Amino acid sequence: MFRSVARSAAGKHLLRRGYSTESVPDRKVAVLGAAGGIGQPLSLLMKLNPLVSRLALYDIANTPGVAADVSHINSRSEVTGYVGEEQLGQALEGCDVVIIPAGVPRKPGMTRDDLFNINAGIVKGLCSAIAKYCPNALVNMISNPVNSTVPIAAEVFKKAGTYDERKLFGVTTLDVVRAKTFYAGKAKVNVADVNVPVVGGHAGITILPLFSQATPKANLPEDEIKALTKRTQDGGTEVVEAKAGKGSATLSMAYAGAIFADACLKGLNGVPDVVECSFVQSTVTELPFFSSKVRLGKNGVEEVLGLGPLSEYEKEGLESLKPELKASIEKGINFANKS
Repeated sequence: MFRSVARSAAGKHLLRRGYSTESVPDRKVAVLGAAGGIGQPLSLLMKLNPLVSRLALYDIANTPGVAADVSHINSRSEVTGYVGEEQLGQALEGCDVVIIPAGVPRKPGMTRDDLFNINAGIVKGLCSAIAKYCPNALVNMISNPVNSTVPIAAEVFKKAGTYDERKLFGVTTLDVVRAKTFYAGKAKVNVADVNVPVVGGHAGITILPLFSQATPKANLPEDEIKALTKRTQDGGTEVVEAKAGKGSATLSMAYAGAIFADACLKGLNGVPDVVECSFVQSTVTELPFFSSKVRLGKNGVEEVLGLGPLSEYEKEGLESLKPELKASIEKGINFANKS
């Protein structure tokens, strides 16, 4: 049932946008970290996307099994699994979009700095390979902390001489997905009709949902807006606590990652007016990277859109998030330039 619904919805969208399934361009997508908690459901969702013709699944272990499993689904894309660093180049060659959910979860006894150093090192290595094997691909960064891993990727690409700020994205879509869901529940409106921009970064108070710009308009009281903002910012913690510390937001993150990758593919294919929030190189504020609405196109970011009118509460939130976001960006840049 899910397959038929997903297929028919996707098919109708393609036809509405002027495509037939025969005329959709070939697109290769790689998922780096495909055997992990986010990577497996993300790989499944990308296999269901009719815009993908080749799906490359890479991880340091267990990818052949994931690839074999996903490959049996009767959808358009051909699936290939790659395992270990010696096969990373093959996974990346010819890619149009590379999605990176790779990394390790925090384990007992591990400090935040321990976790940062491990995941930052993984991202740095993967981005070095991207620079070598598919320098023109759109890179969708999911690996946390996104506020630091995106600047790390930028520095790696700069050193390699391949950096194009239009092609590097921090995936903040889960913040938007949560804001839409929570707002719809409070406003008692159909969640499918809801739009809420989320700006700033992708951790804690750096996440700033702009509920004053939410549609449909609901005129919620300020105390409810503050509660919705806090819940959106703490969404990840809510899931970790519900899983009793034995997991994090993997399924909803995979969904959000698939939504954003689909938007990138539509942009590449020339679909007009594709707008999503993403953490990108930006001049919207004085910070070098910032999440806001961006228009996607054939070259990646076609336009970084402004913040629009903010409420007083949102203006305060914007100023409050800047020091933390600035520190996270600098931490990523410093890590990338250590060696």
